[in-house]
Amino acid sequence: MTSSDKVALDLMGLLRPKAGSGARSDVITLPAPQREGGMPVMEALAARATRREFARRALPDDVLSNLLWAAFGINRPASDGRTAPSALNQQEIDIYAALPNGLYRYDPHGHCLLLVAPHDVRCLTGVQQLVDDAPLDLVYVADHNRMMLVPTAERDTLAAASAGAIAENVYLYAASAGLATVLRTLIDRDTLSRAMNLEPTQRVVLAQTVGYPLLAQTAP
Repeated sequence: MTSSDKVALDLMGLLRPKAGSGARSDVITLPAPQREGGMPVMEALAARATRREFARRALPDDVLSNLLWAAFGINRPASDGRTAPSALNQQEIDIYAALPNGLYRYDPHGHCLLLVAPHDVRCLTGVQQLVDDAPLDLVYVADHNRMMLVPTAERDTLAAASAGAIAENVYLYAASAGLATVLRTLIDRDTLSRAMNLEPTQRVVLAQTVGYPLLAQTAP
């Protein structure tokens, strides 16, 4: 399916999630993240780039663990501090992981993925065809119930800033780990929100595709 086909189906209200494929569990327990090593930050900044072609090879659990912790994990347990900032420390962003076998929400406290829906919503996370077959689409969702200290008129702006900081962490980890990633804004948020069973106070902000570069298709 081309991107044009997807847009046409979406306009007709015919774009739907697919049945999830492969085994799934209610909880995916991730290994502890590796907090040492990796590429020096200045080298990661130099290597940081957007790439739009992905191998279908799944990300192993250790890579997924490091990626999610780098994105918005807890790096200061005593204060519940995170790897990315948020206005007034509201921590309003939830990360959802759209995988071939289902939709999961990242729980930073348990450092695990919790099953939200058994279907494959990757095709709904953006109008681009590339999202359909990439191994992982991250969806950043703002929960406005956690933003009571923020004036209503400012919530969308501040949530976008928080999601942007998380996305940049993903870019830097991807550069360090040899992954490809692209941040996306062209999303039918209403359709995706329904497929994700979001509440009215939850808003889809951004999506980000992550995987191995296409040239790494045959890597072990």
